[in-house]
Formats: sequence, C-alpha cells, structure tokens
Amino acid sequence: MRKDEVVTDEHPAGGSAAHGAADEELVRALYREHAGPLFTFVLHLVAGDRQRAEDVVQETLVRAWRNIHRLDPQADSLRPWLVTVARRIVIDDHRSARVRPHEVNTEALEHLPAEDEIERALRMMTVGDALAELSPAHREVIVETYLKGRTAKEAAAELGIPAGTVRSRVYYALRSLRLALEERGVTS
Repeated sequence: MRKDEVVTDEHPAGGSAAHGAADEELVRALYREHAGPLFTFVLHLVAGDRQRAEDVVQETLVRAWRNIHRLDPQADSLRPWLVTVARRIVIDDHRSARVRPHEVNTEALEHLPAEDEIERALRMMTVGDALAELSPAHREVIVETYLKGRTAKEAAAELGIPAGTVRSRVYYALRSLRLALEERGVTS
C-alpha cells in the first residue's frame, strides 16, 4: 500500500457503505501490489506446495481486511506486516500439524480390489445347498451353534437334547458338511 491511499478507522464488519467500498478497494490494492511477492515468499516457506502457499496468501489478505482499521496509513509499505502475518500463519499451521495425528493418504486404498459381492453370494448359495443335504438333526445343531453362536449347553437347552448329543451331532454334521462342500469344489 502506498502513502497516498486512504485507510479508514471503521472495522470492515461495521460502518457505512462508503467505508465498506473504501475498505474493499484498499484490499484490492493490497492484493494487486503484494499478492505476487507474498506468494513467492510463502512458496519457499511451504517447501513449494503451491496450493498451501495460495491458502496462506489468502488468509493473510483476509487478516489484513479484518484489521484494516489498525493498518498504518503513514507506512511506506504494508509488505513487512503482511510477510510477518504470512510467516506466523505458516508457523502456526506447522505447529498444529505436529499436534494433530498424521493424516493417512487413502489413494492406495482406491486401487485395492473390493470384495466381489457375486463371489460372496455364490459361496453363500453353495453353503446353503450343502446344509440342505444334512439331516434335519445335524442341520439344527449347526444352525444353533455356528449360525446363532450358541454354546453346546445353550443349544442343548434350546433343542431339548443333552449337551453331549449336541457336541456329537456337531462333529458329524461338520464332517458331512465338509464332504458336501468338497464335492461342490469348495476347499478349506
């Protein structure tokens, strides 16, 4: 900003429309005069990250707009103030990044194959067909223990048979189920 530019004493959030227009023109003048050199300076601070540098320059100019009532109209240039603000923004971002957990890049996950729903459906149909070949007594104990997650004692209470019988039926049902699945080409 040059000496001949006018700075108002009104804060951007308040004041008349005339002050708002003057503030807006002042911010435009700041941008025209300082954005390029400020971007170059910030680009070095952020190790060449152009997007981050643009964000820092934008934030710096927003802070200048918010504090326009504090800016010294007698100063030869506001660039030292803008550079200091930009440097502090970069430092604050660096400090907060060290405190935050490291963000994981999920780009690699996009290349992992998703679980094939058709394959899963075919497996479920095959298991269903194999279960259908079991005797009703064997199928009952498999449903109670494996599909419903009950213990042998809980399944025995549900089915009204001794726990030893449940364990014996589970053993023979699994053996028959394994054979039925192998016949269908499913291997363990």
